Amino acid sequence: MDVTPLVKADQQIIQSYAGGRFKVSGETYDGAVFVMPDQTQEWAFDGDIKTLSESDFEFLVNQADEIDVVLLGCGKVTTFLQPKLKKALRDKGLSIDVMDSGAACRTYNVLMAEGRRVAAALLPV
Repeated sequence: MDVTPLVKADQQIIQSYAGGRFKVSGETYDGAVFVMPDQTQEWAFDGDIKTLSESDFEFLVNQADEIDVVLLGCGKVTTFLQPKLKKALRDKGLSIDVMDSGAACRTYNVLMAEGRRVAAALLPV
C-alpha cells in the first residue's frame, strides 16, 4: 500500500530502512531513531534491546501527552521488552507495541497517514 499521497508535506514518512540506516523524509540517519509525524530525532542507543531502560525513552516520555502509541522496532527479530520496563513506561504515559523494525516502519507510515498520534522508536535492521 502506497501511503505517500495521504501524507501532508510537512510530516515525517519513513521511506526506507536497511544496512543500519533509516531514510525519513529525504534525510538519512545512521543508527537508531525516534520518528514522530512532526520530527525525527537520532536516538543515542547502541545496545541490545534487553538493556533498554526508562532513561532511553526520555525523549518520548517528555512528549507522552502528544503520543497515543509508540511502535518499538527492535531490529530484525521481535524481542519483547522486560515487563517491568513496559509497565514503568506505561505509568509515564507511553503505550509501547513491539515488533521488528520493518513492521514498525510500515505500521508507523499507515498510522501517521491516518492522522494518528504515533511515534516510532527504531533500532537498526
